[in-house]
Amino acid sequence: MNKRIAVIVAGVAVAGAAFPALTGGVAGAGSQASSSMPTLSLTLDGRSLTVSGALQSGAVNVVTNVTGSRHTEPILFRLNPGVPASAFAQAGAAVAAHKGDLNYLAPYGSIVFDIAPGTGTSSAQTILQPGNYIAIDLAAAGATPPHAAFTVTQAAQPATLPKPGATITAIDFAFHGARRLHDGELVRFQNSGFVMHQIQGIGVRNPAAAKRLTALLLAGDDRQAPKLGTSFPEFAGPLSPGSYQQERIIEKPGTYVLACIMRTQDGREHTRLGMERTIRIVR
Repeated sequence: MNKRIAVIVAGVAVAGAAFPALTGGVAGAGSQASSSMPTLSLTLDGRSLTVSGALQSGAVNVVTNVTGSRHTEPILFRLNPGVPASAFAQAGAAVAAHKGDLNYLAPYGSIVFDIAPGTGTSSAQTILQPGNYIAIDLAAAGATPPHAAFTVTQAAQPATLPKPGATITAIDFAFHGARRLHDGELVRFQNSGFVMHQIQGIGVRNPAAAKRLTALLLAGDDRQAPKLGTSFPEFAGPLSPGSYQQERIIEKPGTYVLACIMRTQDGREHTRLGMERTIRIVR
């Protein structure tokens, strides 16, 4: 995934970007949307991506409207203050020069939101700071993926996020937080580490399989480990330090292993350093 993002960053830079301040209403915000928060709408089909909504700082409900059968993974990348869109090419070169290490994006900006929605309408929540952003579909094919630039303005009274029922935290190098999540529960997934982390779920048949999978991940056995998985929900894609998002749990009740499969500078996956955690999703 890291090398793929490096290619995408470079592709977006070549395409260029301008930063309009978007205004207007959003239609089709699904049942999970919150009427007390502004809505940012991402419409995508694997070939195109558009952004709409009244964009202002503070809590926001990000509604994704996905059509077609292609897998999508929209991210929101916030450029650091004073960094122009043209610097995205330098960001891509820096990541590529360091074997796809996404931490080399830090001088240019942050990945503040990353989800993998299915077809239809879904939503998740986050907080946006004022600034210039680029929305990118990481899952799209080609060197220049669908993307859109937009500007978030300062709100006079920024909205606040609702309190989640549980929190899962990624740090360097472990997961903390709830071990039991409830179907339909609002859960916060956050990166409190100093480097980028993701929160990947791997569904397994039972606790014994979770124990076996954890051992394989710790040993770095990427050939046998995936064979134990029955599903692979991504609760949060790669997030920059300090970023977080909230979403309602819709996965099938059962046993899951959380994992961060990003790599350190010496090439080791974070799972080899202890970034796995068994959780249960219950009704």
